[in-house]
Amino acid sequence: MSDRDGKFAGDNPFDIVRSWMKAAEASEPNAPNAIALATVDGEGLPNVRMVLLKDVEENAFVFYTNYEGVKGAELDASGRAAFVLHWKSLRRQIRVRGHVSREDGPQADDYYNSRSLKSRLGAWASEQSKPLSSRASLMAKVAKVTVEQGVNPKRPPFWGGFRIRWTRTDAEQNWDVERLNP
Repeated sequence: MSDRDGKFAGDNPFDIVRSWMKAAEASEPNAPNAIALATVDGEGLPNVRMVLLKDVEENAFVFYTNYEGVKGAELDASGRAAFVLHWKSLRRQIRVRGHVSREDGPQADDYYNSRSLKSRLGAWASEQSKPLSSRASLMAKVAKVTVEQGVNPKRPPFWGGFRIRWTRTDAEQNWDVERLNP
């Protein structure tokens, strides 16, 4: 039985994350599922950018991206990532570090298909993280992709999810859920 109560109630940190995210949906003015995702390049230099957390599973967090961009390449190369969820309105944050694996199966297809047509075509057209000469050139590429892929495009092979596993050293041990000094 847990000796934690209030906002830290429970023995499973994933339950705490889900509870806090639900509270944030009511209080955050924009994107309560936004995370600051950190990766590292080949020399160990960190990169941080905002992405949207799309699922909290039983032992992992899932977000989606273009595998061929800087983010995807760094995640594939290191196999690790970290992120922070920050809800200013709640004065709470959660930090996560863990191993990553690709989600490029039916779950990725389902999420891709749930997106707007504009977003699905954009996934085909955008060369994520690469320089863009102009907005007009991107719009021209979207128009070309629309003709090629039609109005019900399948998920591109270079686009899918990453799952960040949040694990404990021993399944018999309690999770470390701690309040840290600000």
